[in-house]
Amino acid sequence: MKETDREAVATAVQRVAGMLQRPDQLDKVEQYRRREARKKASVEARLKAAIQSQLDGVRTGLSQLHNALTDVKDIQQSLANVSKDWRQSINTVESLRDVKDAVAQHSQLAAAVENLKNIFSVPEIVRETQDLIEQGALLQAHRKLMDLECSRDGLMCEQYRMDSGNTRDMTLIHGYFSSTQGLSDELAKQLWMVLQRSLVTVRRDPTLLVSVVRIIEREEKIDRRILDRKKQTGFVPPGRPKNWKEKMFAILDRTVTTRIEGTQADTRESDKMWLVRHLEIIRKYVLDDLLVAKNLMVQCFPPHYEIFKNLLRMYHQALSTRMQELASEDLEASEIVSLLTWVLNTYTSVEMMGNVELAPEVDVHSLEPLLSPNVVSELLDMYMSTLTSNIIAWLRKALETDRKDWSKETEPEADQDGYYQTTLPAIVFQMFEQNLQVAAQISEDLKTKVLVLCLQQMNSFLSRYKEEAQLYKEEHLKNRQHPHCYVQYMIAIINNCQTFKESIVSLKRKYSKSEAEEGACLSQPSMDGTLDTIAKEGCGSLLEEVFLDLEQHLNELMTKKWLSGSNAVDIICVTVEDYFNDFAKIKKPYKKRMTAEAHRRVVVEYLRAVMQKRISFRSAEERKEGAEKMVREAEQLHFLFRKLASGFGEDVDGHCDTIIAVAEVIKLTDPSLLYLEVSTLVSKYPDIRDDHIGALLAVRGDASRDMKQTIIETLEQGPAQANPSYVPIFREITVPSLNVAKLLK
Repeated sequence: MKETDREAVATAVQRVAGMLQRPDQLDKVEQYRRREARKKASVEARLKAAIQSQLDGVRTGLSQLHNALTDVKDIQQSLANVSKDWRQSINTVESLRDVKDAVAQHSQLAAAVENLKNIFSVPEIVRETQDLIEQGALLQAHRKLMDLECSRDGLMCEQYRMDSGNTRDMTLIHGYFSSTQGLSDELAKQLWMVLQRSLVTVRRDPTLLVSVVRIIEREEKIDRRILDRKKQTGFVPPGRPKNWKEKMFAILDRTVTTRIEGTQADTRESDKMWLVRHLEIIRKYVLDDLLVAKNLMVQCFPPHYEIFKNLLRMYHQALSTRMQELASEDLEASEIVSLLTWVLNTYTSVEMMGNVELAPEVDVHSLEPLLSPNVVSELLDMYMSTLTSNIIAWLRKALETDRKDWSKETEPEADQDGYYQTTLPAIVFQMFEQNLQVAAQISEDLKTKVLVLCLQQMNSFLSRYKEEAQLYKEEHLKNRQHPHCYVQYMIAIINNCQTFKESIVSLKRKYSKSEAEEGACLSQPSMDGTLDTIAKEGCGSLLEEVFLDLEQHLNELMTKKWLSGSNAVDIICVTVEDYFNDFAKIKKPYKKRMTAEAHRRVVVEYLRAVMQKRISFRSAEERKEGAEKMVREAEQLHFLFRKLASGFGEDVDGHCDTIIAVAEVIKLTDPSLLYLEVSTLVSKYPDIRDDHIGALLAVRGDASRDMKQTIIETLEQGPAQANPSYVPIFREITVPSLNVAKLLK
């Protein structure tokens, strides 16, 4: 208390100090005292009121506790009295057991009396129900069936409640109502038949389908009610729960599966297009069925059945199973393509699941794949393997057919520009095009793989093509009279090379998605080199044919017969021109090279005739006459090949100038200038050798041994430097049985 007093005094002092801080506030001391007195009186009054209230509450609580104690004592006394009375009444309860049995018997009899009418009318109701089922009045039949089941279940439940162990009475009741289960099964059969034809029924008689759904809903409610009652009584009537809703979806599932499987009308043996036909029928049936389900069936089923969603799931699962079965069969390449195209593209396209009339209920992006990625990969691998074998076989067959055509007695066909050709390039690339178009329907990746495969097989095919062309040439050389149109078909082979080149480039550009992919395809083993080789060898074969006919006339050159007035060069020109009239059927790139090669070879053969020392001039007049003849013939040959090359818009090479240069050496009249003339010749044609010079001097016939030796030795000391653009012409000319030592002798 002392501590509290001290705190109160300190607080009062602080408060007074706060009120008396200025001198003028002393005048208000009395006013402050009265105000504080009023506050003190107010606080004391509130304190007294609070204490009085607390005291009243305590007094009331004590009174209530006293009353509760009294009540507890009264209850305790009453419980004691009740216990005493209960012990005294045990014997009385035992004496009432007979009354209890009588009550139970009365209850059973009351139930029997209540159902007596139904019990006696069971046979009649069974017959009526059977008739209604046969008449198709399913709702009325189900109503009577419900009455029968209700009577049976009520009696059996009452019997079970009274004496669950009395199986004899339960069996008696069940036997009396045995026909009820048969009616239920018969009605169920009718319901399932309607459901199996639901897609047809909903269009012809939707009320029948609605009736079936109503019956199933009634049975579902009865099932739920009985299961709830089972929790209380433990009794479940026979045949319950029926689960007709679950069975309904099972029936629909089997119906969908059967419908999908039943669309295969043909086999591979009866129709090569069996799979295409089968898949098209499936597409049409599924689309039609789903449209009917969306537009009509949903109106016949309660919303919580989600009938369209469930049917969509059933169709998808049935299709997936069917596609798996088809994929596991031994399919041909075309059948694999048909299957994958349908699974990967058609199924989700607007022709089927992507149809606008099925939206938005069907979202193609949420559909699971019909075939797993592994199965698709296996099918693609199988397709590529089969396609590889087929392409090899097709190419071999096409080449064999083309090879047979080479032996025909008639000329090959010409294209619109008049160039000879065979059907081989068209057949090959038509086959490639068809396979690439088919692959593109499946996926871009498969298209790329097929493109690479085609190019690889084309590369191998060209090697075989080259071998066949070589064999064709060799067979002809054994007997030049056969085949009759050898030249024409060899021209066609050469032209085919150009067609192949153009077709390969076109194929790459058309079926490559991007420049990068085209570059990847172009990086495949190049076929241009093989085609150029085939064309080059073909041109060589034709030129060989020309020079076989020219051989006799070339052998006349630089002989005494030639000097005396032979027309060998005239015949050579006529023969070459005649052949090149046929060669006009060769396409420009190859014909140009062939013309240049023929020009070079004719000049080489002319020079070879010079170097073979077939003639040795005896006098200056002979040398002049021979040289002038050589010049005339060189100009004649130059005119011929300039005429042949006029179609290319370019001038001919100066090969004929070589003949003129050699003629100048022969024509020279002053032997002292011979070294200078020969030096000029060597500087223009650096590939000329000592044996060529020796043979040339031997043809002149007037060079002494010392002069020959001096010229050759001098030229050996300072070999000429070749011009970078110079094309050697003497290199392939040999001087048989002739060397410098012999010439010097």
